[in-house]
Amino acid sequence: MDWFRDTTLFGISVANLLSAALVALVAYLLITQAVRLALKRLKSFAGHTSTRADDMLVETLGSTNRALMLVVSLLIGLSVLDLPDRWAGRVSQLWLVALALQIALWANTAVTLGLRRHVQRTAASGTQTASAAATLISWGLRSVLWAIVLLAMLSNLGVNVTAFVASLGVGGIAVALAAQNILGDLFASVAIAVDKPFEVGDFIVLGSIAGTVEVVGVKTTRIRSLGGEQVVMSNTELLKQTVSNYKRLQERRIVFGFGVTYQATPEQLKRIPGSVKAIVEESKALRFDRAHFKAFGESSLDFEVVYIVLGPDYNQYMDEQQRINIRLAEELASMGVEFAYPTRTVVLSHPAAEPQAAERRSPEPRRQLAS
Repeated sequence: MDWFRDTTLFGISVANLLSAALVALVAYLLITQAVRLALKRLKSFAGHTSTRADDMLVETLGSTNRALMLVVSLLIGLSVLDLPDRWAGRVSQLWLVALALQIALWANTAVTLGLRRHVQRTAASGTQTASAAATLISWGLRSVLWAIVLLAMLSNLGVNVTAFVASLGVGGIAVALAAQNILGDLFASVAIAVDKPFEVGDFIVLGSIAGTVEVVGVKTTRIRSLGGEQVVMSNTELLKQTVSNYKRLQERRIVFGFGVTYQATPEQLKRIPGSVKAIVEESKALRFDRAHFKAFGESSLDFEVVYIVLGPDYNQYMDEQQRINIRLAEELASMGVEFAYPTRTVVLSHPAAEPQAAERRSPEPRRQLAS
């Protein structure tokens, strides 16, 4: 025992070193057992719930780095050594480095799991995921996370990070000015991913473009138009326009009109709105709104009809409109009413009657005609 106390290594007795090693070993065993027990309890709790948060917590805790646990155990062992003040300060700095690295690893795992959940949820919805924006967000979160951790560790080790941060800010401004158009499209992609005005597979109309969204990329969005060609549009320009998303259409409000000839009697005009209502209500896929004798047109008596299609399918709407048109033609034919078409009546007067008419209107024109 005297030999262990009297023999030194790097100025520290062998007995002190052995006690530090024993403390480090016990600390490592306790830490690993504590993590294992916590994982077991969390898994048991997660098995009785349907939420995803506890599953993510289990996977995040399961990513605890064993090397960092060993480092923490060694630091606990070093705390029992009789170290000089200089080395004791270095050991205290290593505590923050180890803890910051482990917290960063946990946060990085959480970001990865969140991205994976997003991809799985989008794939389960039956659409092809536009993962570019999600990947961009994940990359940005990881960059910010590791930048903060790195700056915290450097600051804890005594490095002056003020000048470093200032240089990063100036460099970031220069890069942003040089690539402002690209960055604008990047942030527009993030806005589309977060706000979700549309998703991949949605049928949208913006301006003169109508088609199905195929890809929402980091810089551009690709739309397959009705003509078959692919339209590529920058995300910034896309968000500047009003987007009509027909994929989220629940019902269609349809307004159409028709005209009958002026030979229709008032009794027939009164019967037409009721007949139109009966025709619309023949289908359970429609909801009647109104039918009115709207106006006296140039060559027709105009009616306006409004009904609701209880579904978003465009083909269903066209089938119902075709049925209504055919039934309306049959109903008007049975009533003896004809559809109007553009007509114009021209009234001609006999040329020989013009001087006589002028003579009756005023004596002055008669003298002019006689002359």
